[in-house]
Amino acid sequence: MRGGCQNSAVVDLWHPISALVEVGSEVRRTMLLQQWIAYVKVSDGQFVVCRTTAEAPAGADAIDGPACLLPVKAAYGYLWTSLGTPPDSLFEIPEWDEPDRRRVHAGTIGVATSAPRAVENFLDMAHFPYVHTNYLGAEPLTEVADYDVHVDPATGELWATRCRFYQPVASATATEGQVTEYVYRVPHPYCVMLYKSYSVDPARMDVIGLFLQAITEESVRAHNFLCMLDEVNSDTEMRRFQQLIFGQDKPILENQIPKRLPLDPRAETSIRADKTSVAYRRWLSERGVTYAVIPSTRSSDP
Repeated sequence: MRGGCQNSAVVDLWHPISALVEVGSEVRRTMLLQQWIAYVKVSDGQFVVCRTTAEAPAGADAIDGPACLLPVKAAYGYLWTSLGTPPDSLFEIPEWDEPDRRRVHAGTIGVATSAPRAVENFLDMAHFPYVHTNYLGAEPLTEVADYDVHVDPATGELWATRCRFYQPVASATATEGQVTEYVYRVPHPYCVMLYKSYSVDPARMDVIGLFLQAITEESVRAHNFLCMLDEVNSDTEMRRFQQLIFGQDKPILENQIPKRLPLDPRAETSIRADKTSVAYRRWLSERGVTYAVIPSTRSSDP
């Protein structure tokens, strides 16, 4: 197996490499798990992804030269590939098929951190008042109320439910502060989603995702996914709001030490608000993920 990652639990996954709207007839190159790859949309509308090298010529030669074909999947507005043997299907997002949803790629942003650190940050409500002040939180309303965490026995996905937090500006549609209900979902070691209460229709939820492309163990391209029930704001306005929030997270992520996520439960102090983080670290350990993390030295975690 080529490339820097030898962890089959990661190599055999589907990984996002580009928003479909940004894939054209010009060959582009990127890196996945320390392996250079090239991708392009060909004349029949299909996508081609190949291994390549940093030394390969630009353009078509990056595909036709020192390369071999990789699996390809177009799903949820992104191009996905794998350096190994991926499953037939990707995780499901039923909301994607609802006709009144707005499906927006909110940008791809490079971040000098590991994919698991980015997922963990996305799961953390406690930082809202301090990092996203006057948007997703505000002092003195800093308490994270108790919530539930479980692994779905049918899918193996990690979920956090009954999450509630007061937010001054919960979304681009918000006109006043509200107690927002969240449901967090981790369907993939490097992908995380949240379902967020929709102020116009309490029975439905907006869907926001962060799909991480692990460039190396300590660098990612973060693909921001939106599947919204917004009938007011333009795509540009929704994209701008999401980029504002992610832009506030970026320097925090890049200053975390270590950049790789420690899986040993003794490595970093946890409090009640970190319940999802603790569960995510255990979940990664149980799935055999060793890339972009610092594996636990314990034979089994509590």
